Amino acid sequence: MTFEAALAETTRTLQALPTIRPAIDAAGQLILATLRRGGKLLICGNGGSAAEAAHFSTELVGRYAKNRRALPAIALSADGSLLTCVVNDYGYEHAFSRQVAAFARPGDLLVALTTSGKSANILAALAEAKKLQLESIAFLGRGGGPAKGLATIDLIIPGESGPATQESHLFLIHYFCELIDAEFA
Repeated sequence: MTFEAALAETTRTLQALPTIRPAIDAAGQLILATLRRGGKLLICGNGGSAAEAAHFSTELVGRYAKNRRALPAIALSADGSLLTCVVNDYGYEHAFSRQVAAFARPGDLLVALTTSGKSANILAALAEAKKLQLESIAFLGRGGGPAKGLATIDLIIPGESGPATQESHLFLIHYFCELIDAEFA
């Protein structure tokens, strides 16, 4: 793919985000409501989505653009020892659900990121959140896959490009950080 083609694909995908604006607005309000009531965000994803999960949690615990109090968020892929323990003892599909079971408290929010919507460990984490009666947001791509409909709110990025989906997920993370800064700065 050429630079121009890659840029055009990402631009098309970002320009399509207004088609899911009601879900974006609902997700932003759910994140703010969770943090207002003292809940934490449990954030998970695989590969590049794990990097985005870590990015989101660091923006909350550290800061995004403005100085504000630290806000509670955990990237469930960040603790290598814990992750490898769970994967070794229970299987990769339980990598995140086991942590949701351990760390979630009433009022917390699960945020799951997946470009395909097919990852067994994301599906299990969403199922665990539902079992615990936690609200959840799923950042999805490619039509949502099997994850579609499992979360309280689905953010299904229009289009079929995995890279453009991840870039859109990061854009939305930064947009939500803007809302959070405005609320808590």
